[in-house]
Amino acid sequence: MGLYDWVRPILFSLPPEAAHHLGIGGLRSFGKPPMRGMLARRLRVDDPALRVTLGDGAVALHFPNPVGLAAGFDKNARALRGLEALGFGFLEAGTITPLAQPGNPKPRIFRVPEAQALVNRLGFNNDGIAGVLKTLERTPRLSIPLGFNVGKNKVTPLERAADDYVKCVEAFFPRADFFVVNVSSPNTPGLRNLQAPEELEPLLRAVSERADALAAQHGRARPPLFVKVSPDEEFGEAVVEVAVRQRFAGIVATNTTRSREGMPPSAPTDGGASGAPLRARSTEHVRRLYRAAAGRLTIIGVGGIFSAEDAYEKILAGATLVEIYTGFIYKGFTLPRDINRGLLELLRRDGFRSVSEAVGTKA
Repeated sequence: MGLYDWVRPILFSLPPEAAHHLGIGGLRSFGKPPMRGMLARRLRVDDPALRVTLGDGAVALHFPNPVGLAAGFDKNARALRGLEALGFGFLEAGTITPLAQPGNPKPRIFRVPEAQALVNRLGFNNDGIAGVLKTLERTPRLSIPLGFNVGKNKVTPLERAADDYVKCVEAFFPRADFFVVNVSSPNTPGLRNLQAPEELEPLLRAVSERADALAAQHGRARPPLFVKVSPDEEFGEAVVEVAVRQRFAGIVATNTTRSREGMPPSAPTDGGASGAPLRARSTEHVRRLYRAAAGRLTIIGVGGIFSAEDAYEKILAGATLVEIYTGFIYKGFTLPRDINRGLLELLRRDGFRSVSEAVGTKA
């Protein structure tokens, strides 16, 4: 038995949100010496076959491995150093909104262990721009790419949503290696309407144009921009074309689902479900988006990844990078290492010299 096999029953004896806050506290301690160095030596998997590069030349973004942490886990960027020490290839903080907001009433996170799933109806609870910036002031820059997942405040009307996304891009531009525009959470009323092409186009245009202006102002290349989509709506191919027109780098597929397929009748009916029941659905979205993009966009696959085999499935379907969340809750802090080790074995088994060679070969 590993250490987390002993820790998990303690965490799972607590209400999910209380356990999460306790876990974030523990991860913050992982980011301090000597624990940070010790963990990094044991958990990082350094192999050229795992390295991924987006872009080229001076604008290239380098990932030591393809396994990242999805948005929603460290909403307020409080445990970045500890998470980095666990061997992730990149991290995604957020979702962050311009103003701090408490989110939906508690309880709002639910475990469904018999399905290896979670249901959340958090509602973009976060410290807002000011709070997260204050935290970042005390956080040294990471050695791995850091992205910011941004959203709109609940009180902001949909017709003014672009203003909120632009404010977040402006605030975090100096620290961001990439941005993810979240228009797909099921827990903010009306948010998913922004995925409709006629709504999405002006929003992504506003973000793209502001990113260009900021890049010129700061004298640097603009960071890659991604849009995160839902597994429940059928806007996939249209979203691809909008993203390409607005010079986005790619798509994150997918967010949580309203579907309860593969879950017991006792599962909460309200909120977004993640974990094992989402795996096949999200992988199929990766495959469809990869085909539609035809090499024009990078796909980040997320949903139901608990093992190297799950991650490899998404890579073969078209994901260049993958992200974990629910699997991290159930499997523990060695999961990034375990996935990366397993990916190396799978790549060698199938004759691939790198992750990049394997991307989309079964799309």
